[in-house]
Amino acid sequence: MRTRDTDKEKLVIEKAIEQIVQDGFQGFSMNKLAKACNISVATLYIYYQDKDDLIKKIGGEISSNFFSRTIKDFSPSMSFAEGLWKQWENRAAFAVEFPTEVACFEVIKHSPHGESILAVGQLSQFKIQMTEFFENAIRNNELVPLPMDVFWSVAYGPLYALLRFHREGKSLGGKPFTLTKEIMEEAFKITLKGLRP
Repeated sequence: MRTRDTDKEKLVIEKAIEQIVQDGFQGFSMNKLAKACNISVATLYIYYQDKDDLIKKIGGEISSNFFSRTIKDFSPSMSFAEGLWKQWENRAAFAVEFPTEVACFEVIKHSPHGESILAVGQLSQFKIQMTEFFENAIRNNELVPLPMDVFWSVAYGPLYALLRFHREGKSLGGKPFTLTKEIMEEAFKITLKGLRP
């Protein structure tokens, strides 16, 4: 039996992420991946059972990394403003550092594998902390009572719009755009104002 080569495995993951982003879920294939890695298709099956196994593992790894980085230095007991700002900082840092992985995660999340990649261990801890933070903010009268979906849209929608502009390098009308801390703080203040009682 052939042994696993960790450098080769890293290359496979890197090329798979690139191809999923470039070609989408439907355009991705093990044959294309093997060619991009300059290895045989049979070699891929040392690492993964099949295409679905590969996609699930990549999605799970990205989501675990994202969820653990999102709750770094965050506590549900923080004040609403402090905790939400920490979430913005953590989410922005991850998106800026790993733009290809974020784009890949979005593709996989909307594929038939979306539910399975969101079932990773880190997600349960993330959900517990986010729910506790949300409930504490309402109980402490720092957040208007509203459904979680509405909260998420208002609390994070502006950040993700800015991150999309940053990733594309342009804002509305095609003007050059780079996300700065000042721009993020300005959007955060307006967002916070809309969420407070």
